[in-house]
Amino acid sequence: MSNAAYGLLGAPLAMAALPLFVQLPAYYATHLGMALAPLGVVLFAARLIDMLQDPLLGHLLDRAPARRRRWMTLGAGVLVLAFAALWLPPSSVPTGAWLALMLVVAYGAHSLVNIAYLAWGAQLSGTLGAVAWREGLGLAGMLTASLIPAAILAGDPAQVRPRLVAYSLAFALVTAIAMLALLRRAPAAPQREASAGWRDTWRALAGNRPLRALLLPYFLNALSVAIPATLALFYIADQLGAPQLSGIFLACYFGAAACGLPAWTALARKWGPLRCWRLGMLLSVAGFCGAAMLGKGDLIAYAAVCIAAGAALGADLALPPVLLGQALGDRLGAGFGLFTLLGKLALAVAGLTLPLLAWLDYIPGHGGGASLVVAYAVLPCLFKLLAMAALGRFTTSVSFTTGSTT
Repeated sequence: MSNAAYGLLGAPLAMAALPLFVQLPAYYATHLGMALAPLGVVLFAARLIDMLQDPLLGHLLDRAPARRRRWMTLGAGVLVLAFAALWLPPSSVPTGAWLALMLVVAYGAHSLVNIAYLAWGAQLSGTLGAVAWREGLGLAGMLTASLIPAAILAGDPAQVRPRLVAYSLAFALVTAIAMLALLRRAPAAPQREASAGWRDTWRALAGNRPLRALLLPYFLNALSVAIPATLALFYIADQLGAPQLSGIFLACYFGAAACGLPAWTALARKWGPLRCWRLGMLLSVAGFCGAAMLGKGDLIAYAAVCIAAGAALGADLALPPVLLGQALGDRLGAGFGLFTLLGKLALAVAGLTLPLLAWLDYIPGHGGGASLVVAYAVLPCLFKLLAMAALGRFTTSVSFTTGSTT
């Protein structure tokens, strides 16, 4: 079960990532009264700063592989503190300033831990088994983060703050347990020498044709996921009229992803990760096309959309890291840092949909409309189809690693 010890950290990383990208914008808009346009600008700026630091963090980890465990431990501690601070802003500090500062700190800590964690997994023998545990437990963390914060925010307003304190403490405990399991029970990654200098590292990455071919489809696909993640709670509340069911819908989405992950893993062994990723993209397009036609009270239909899109998410989680691992050589930290940069760029761009919707006269809590539907459902379909087209340029001569799943 050493792969399970490695994969356990995926749960708290997901428990932090989902609220930061999905629930926090709605929390600041509806519970703390922050206007939509400045909220979107703060999200964009914080995510842009976070994006720019990812390749640097990856390169620094490559330069000092012996210190990876120390840096991961420090990053996990900072993440726990920043996560609590985001939910519990002090009344004496302007809300926008506090959100911007704590987002930068939380994003940086999360990136440091996540890049080192991904690079660790890519070096293990039986890579697919480690990835399956990591993403499966990550989905379990997403399910937890879907249900509990949603229930807290939909409950008695007087109990929101003390319950968020309890949730932050629980998150800290889960993170501590996962880090102990990783450091003491997970298989050790092979010891490597420090990588070459910054210029040599990026010259090598720039000359890697399979890696270059993955960049555009990965970014477009990440954007197709980031936009609905940013707008999901607004769509559920205003287009469907069911804010009290937001946690259930998110749980359907991530639950379907958890159930679909083993299927995508098995299919990838048979058909290859590239073909299966394309199939997952098609399934996602079908789901969001359905979402574009829904309105008030279409709750069962939207649950079906969540299940279809969630099943497709399993492919997005499991298969791109495998393709990236195939394309990279020994510069894993820098390579994964580059890909997290693209993911953060997609999230930053997705944050701009909030001021765009404000410009189009959308006001949270006052009903949905065409602008919200187009932003939430139509744009993701467009970007997903563009990603599929761009993925045709990717080829790799490296065989698919099956590995152990124990």
